[in-house]
Amino acid sequence: MDTVTIKAKGISVTVDLTVGHIADMTVDSEGRQLKPLHRAPWIDAGETLPPDLPEGTVRLSGDFLCAPFSASDIEAAPLHGWPANSGWDVVASEATSDGWRAIFRLRRQVMGASVDKIFMLRDGHPFLYQEHVFSGGSGAVSAAHHPMTAMRDGGRLAFSPKRFAATLDTPLEPDPARGRFKLAYPARTTDLTRFPATGGGTLDLTDYRMEDQREDFITMVEADHGGPGWTALARRAEQDLVLVLKNPAELPVTMLWFSNGGRDYAPWSGRHRGVLGIEDGRAAVGHAASIGDNWLKREGVPTAFALGGDVSFRHVIGALPQASGEPPRDIATADGQMRLTGADGSTRDVAFDSDFLRIGKHG
Repeated sequence: MDTVTIKAKGISVTVDLTVGHIADMTVDSEGRQLKPLHRAPWIDAGETLPPDLPEGTVRLSGDFLCAPFSASDIEAAPLHGWPANSGWDVVASEATSDGWRAIFRLRRQVMGASVDKIFMLRDGHPFLYQEHVFSGGSGAVSAAHHPMTAMRDGGRLAFSPKRFAATLDTPLEPDPARGRFKLAYPARTTDLTRFPATGGGTLDLTDYRMEDQREDFITMVEADHGGPGWTALARRAEQDLVLVLKNPAELPVTMLWFSNGGRDYAPWSGRHRGVLGIEDGRAAVGHAASIGDNWLKREGVPTAFALGGDVSFRHVIGALPQASGEPPRDIATADGQMRLTGADGSTRDVAFDSDFLRIGKHG
């Protein structure tokens, strides 16, 4: 595998240059090594995979850029576009005064645009700071991050305020001979603890339970609250807290992919368990849908970036040790710190670049 690893004090990140996926992220904290990101079980198994799989599925790991998100039905490309399925070159990788900075460039173009991936690590910060930059090109493209984490025994979720959560018209796996799902399609709620379930009743989106074998996909639209958009997952067996942050003006939706043994066909084969995709984006499902009329646009939510000049968006992934099994009630970022407030009102401060996400400065 063609990889490059960058490091700063307390953190390392490895990129699989063949597809631009994060192959490994390790945070050293309180004498522990935290690994917040998932890696598909078939990558290192040496097995023969179905011949028609996109390269991004063959090498599915960590986080990657989707551009477009889902189907490439405007410009021919595999699922989630060339950024998730083809090679990247290292343009720069060097120490900074307080960490490390690396720039990767996609070998292909997206709608005529060149694409750069910029990774920044800071000493003592348990976070990967990412920026993607599209230069030139024409037309418009949807985009999303695709970080995936995995749990051995489930976990509890919390989110920045959302306007609502909704499923699409059809589930990911509608054929019971191939897979299964738990949520109702289409459905919608403003109460994330009571989402309509298939067959009646409700499910709690904040409770990832290993007994719920399923493939489910849901879109959450950020409320107008003026702060960073965030998702926090307290992983029970791993005894840690996985954090994903965005600027809602750039990436107004968070799409959750619940992948817990809900696909029976290769390479998934019922073994892709305990996985949660936390996919912050500016997208509907599919390139054509994102640049045309769609249900999110009718809600006033932008679903694509207009290309032509320099277009950029930023994103943060992190991990902290935590034994309580409960996510924070609130997250605030200011003055070089992140403050996490627990359900009991207790607070915890962590080193964080509070200017990085450009909250209130960029849309």
